[in-house]
Amino acid sequence: MDNLRAAFPGEARRGVSHQYTSRLFAFEHTPQTPLTPPQNLVIFVGGLFDGLHTVPYTSIVADALPPTWTIAQAIISSSYTGWGTCSLQKDVKELSRCVAYFRKIKSGKIVLMGHSTGCQDVLEYLTGEGRESRAPIDGGIIQAAVSDREALGISHDAETLAESCVVAQRMVDDGDEDEMMSSTDIDGAFPCPVSAKRWLSLVSPNHDGDDDMFSSDLTDKQLMKTFGSLPASTPLCILLSGDDEFFSSNLGMDQKAILERWVGIVERGEGVVDVENSGVVEGATHNLLHNPEEVVEGLVRRVVGFLSGLLPQANL
Repeated sequence: MDNLRAAFPGEARRGVSHQYTSRLFAFEHTPQTPLTPPQNLVIFVGGLFDGLHTVPYTSIVADALPPTWTIAQAIISSSYTGWGTCSLQKDVKELSRCVAYFRKIKSGKIVLMGHSTGCQDVLEYLTGEGRESRAPIDGGIIQAAVSDREALGISHDAETLAESCVVAQRMVDDGDEDEMMSSTDIDGAFPCPVSAKRWLSLVSPNHDGDDDMFSSDLTDKQLMKTFGSLPASTPLCILLSGDDEFFSSNLGMDQKAILERWVGIVERGEGVVDVENSGVVEGATHNLLHNPEEVVEGLVRRVVGFLSGLLPQANL
């Protein structure tokens, strides 16, 4: 216990807890220099196993935002260890309720920002089935969008992963898609229960899983269903981490090339990407933990730049 205390000394953050359903909430950071209550909002969604304050740069973004903006971290059913028993459709249904809640108390812009697997939620929100019925947002930011299938290929034996998919597919075929796989079957890949359906959603050898949006081997036709289906009214900012530990260097293309491909797909589908503020954040690791100040500032500068572009200069 003493070692844990030494490793993390603790941090206090001022904010407001918003209960947007009977069991879910969002934590809105209090602005550093509030003049009037900010009416523009970034709703932040973390990645695998993330929850409140687990992505270190959110507090830094909160402190750097223009005075008319604030950031709220959304807690959904898939937060912390809930990912393996949920789905993208459940995520966006809950996030829509979160957006709808804030629409009642905020009069300005609302942007959805995803980190890591939270990036899937942003694209699913904007392009997935039922998107027309979801509460509207004014922009999307995806940060550290990497392929979980390819990332698992870095840390796990290919044969073991293939065998896990055989087990999962058998469970699905037997009508047990919502049953949990054993930790042995998935080689202890995640510290949480994972259903057969969710496992295949991420690592299906057919490359057709719902969560498989960012793999380098996806076809243009597949990417057109996500990046190529973005509404022209909702601009996107794409931020990749230059030293992302979950990005494989054996993919045949670097992150800059992947970014350029995604931007091209968005433009082919007549969507809008903020090309000026999108980019590869040089020196950044996956969630920027312990990164040098100048690296974190590089990310923050791009986020603030994107948000500033959504408003007339006089309203920042």
